Amino acid sequence: MGSLIPVEDLNLHLGPSSSISASVRDPLAPSSSVSASIRNPLIIPKKEPKLEPLDDLLDEPPVAHYRTPLPFYLNTSNNLNSSSTFTVTPSPTTPITPATPSPTANNQEPVTSSSNDSSNVYSEFYRLTELFRNAFAEGGERNGEGAEFEDSDISRAIVPFNSENENQLLNAVVSRRKYSQRSAELVRVTDLSADDVQYFRNLVRKTRMLYDAIRVLAIAEDEKHRGDLVPHRRTRGDLKAAALLRQRGLWLNRDKRIVGAIPGVEIGDLFFFRMELCVIGLHGQAQAGIDYLSASQSSNGEPIATSVIVSGGYEDDVDTGDEIIYTGHGGQDKHNRQCMNQKLECGNLALERSMYYGIEVRVIRGFKYEGSVSGKVYVYDGLYRVVTCWFDVGKSGFGVFKYKLVRIENQPEMGSSVLRLAQTLRTRPLEARPKGYVSLDLSMKKENVPVFLFNDVDNNNEPVFFEYLLSTVFPPHVYNHGKNGTGCDCIGGCLDGCFCAAKNGGDFAYEQNGILLKGKPVIFECGPHCRCPSTCRNRVSQRGVRNRLEVFRSRETGWGVRSLDLIQAGAFICEFTGVVLTREQAQIFTMNGDSLVYPSRFPDRWAEWGDLTDIFPDYKRPEHPSIPPLDFAMDVSRLRNVACYISHSSNPNALVQPVLYDHNNVSFPHLMLFAMENIPPLREISLDYGIADEWTGKLPICDK
Repeated sequence: MGSLIPVEDLNLHLGPSSSISASVRDPLAPSSSVSASIRNPLIIPKKEPKLEPLDDLLDEPPVAHYRTPLPFYLNTSNNLNSSSTFTVTPSPTTPITPATPSPTANNQEPVTSSSNDSSNVYSEFYRLTELFRNAFAEGGERNGEGAEFEDSDISRAIVPFNSENENQLLNAVVSRRKYSQRSAELVRVTDLSADDVQYFRNLVRKTRMLYDAIRVLAIAEDEKHRGDLVPHRRTRGDLKAAALLRQRGLWLNRDKRIVGAIPGVEIGDLFFFRMELCVIGLHGQAQAGIDYLSASQSSNGEPIATSVIVSGGYEDDVDTGDEIIYTGHGGQDKHNRQCMNQKLECGNLALERSMYYGIEVRVIRGFKYEGSVSGKVYVYDGLYRVVTCWFDVGKSGFGVFKYKLVRIENQPEMGSSVLRLAQTLRTRPLEARPKGYVSLDLSMKKENVPVFLFNDVDNNNEPVFFEYLLSTVFPPHVYNHGKNGTGCDCIGGCLDGCFCAAKNGGDFAYEQNGILLKGKPVIFECGPHCRCPSTCRNRVSQRGVRNRLEVFRSRETGWGVRSLDLIQAGAFICEFTGVVLTREQAQIFTMNGDSLVYPSRFPDRWAEWGDLTDIFPDYKRPEHPSIPPLDFAMDVSRLRNVACYISHSSNPNALVQPVLYDHNNVSFPHLMLFAMENIPPLREISLDYGIADEWTGKLPICDK
């Protein structure tokens, strides 16, 4: 692999700007008005931006700017794959001649700031004024997200995890500390190889999986204290997870301020919390809707916008998909009503400067959505360009800055459009897709929700000829193994410390909403001999499918499975069913040329869910309850369910978790599928089948 190409900081290519008044104007205004505004330029007072979330002031001098930045390959703190070959370049659309390096450039000598003590005092004054104003929501932050940090005291972040070997609950306390701000170096990552794309995708997935695991564990710990007599402050799991990851240095893209697409983040990716956007580096502001490099960090003293969140928080916003009329921030009261004129400063000025230099911005849309744990979702919709901006009178009679954003062509379909299509398909499938549906319920009403069959590729309708199998069929001798007559006595629902919790090592495998807390070699759910109701928190997988799934014909994988609902990370998807055969029976079937599913070939992906190795170096994956190697096969030649059509991927978004509930024979568990990440509607579900799937004849799904 070749070495990385060192490039100059994009800020060094941003030459002296023209008059702001000449750039920010009504697109319909005559050119004479432009010259008039140049003769009377608008004087913009300097104003320091609000600190980043979880940032504290550093007791160190201001960051020095280098005339020639340190070569990228010499930066040991970056998150990029050091063995990869790709290009990090400044914006090719910047219409400014690169600055000539000084004679001392090769020695990397910093250029000291010329600001004196007086300017520092004014800078601190403006910063404190901004913090005070935001605290009382007089000016209003963009999109009205001020309540996002009501419980941001990270010194109270306590995240529990089980040590399966010692059966103890250890507490990880996140202490308040000082963090450096994000890098001021603007870069664009291009020319990624296939290996680089997969590397970054895996890095983002692993970070998000860790974030979700910590968040769920923090909420589960909070649930244990809700019955305490002593008042207990409710935990914000999203903030606790972000704080712990930041303390361990696991936030991504902190060493570079990336312009354009973030490596490893795909269009259509969904997020439930603003803090998750900060952790990934997609949008660095937990409250403000405009993320930008501030003027104080920029080499030429001009702010540059990198991303915006469109969530309908401003009454003058107009969103038609490919085009957005985006209203600047500021001037709102605590009820999100415009109460004063906006000013061309901070994020507003940064958007105008991005328009001037032709720098694209990332657009994330936020809106309420059914199935989200936070009540809303944030979906990444791709790159847009700011083509024009002007000052106008808003609906409330106050002056607002408006920006026209146009989506760059030749990008994948917007994730927000896919979400709207999925909403229609759930209730009116034939209206959204008049052609292609073979069956509106492949399960013949055996599942709780219908399973659609869709084929707009060819005339192959093979799935309708198989009998739908709701649950795995085990040999009779399996039910005669062990003590089948034991169960818990929890009449109203299982509580901590009951018999079934003890079988799982002392703690339940699921939180109250049925989300898998941590993968285990096997999970013991409550069975037919337990006195708890069917709604018990320890009966998650046996309650059946709850998301509307669709089997569809694919040109790449033959058949595939996708959901019409949003599937949360850690949520149950379905069971992989079939008729269980012993080793002797399987050998007879293979002699006749029949193909079988071998559960022993599924890798232990369950160990990745809840893996806290990156947080606690001495963490050990769960080893109890233990089960022997799975020495049986499953025949799906005549009886099968929707899981049989899930495609293979070496980087899957679903895992196989062994579960027992209707018998105690650990050699024959049910194979339950759980989501490893947030799976958006209409995104294909994939499994890692391990060894080449010669028993299904299915082509591997593309790694995405």
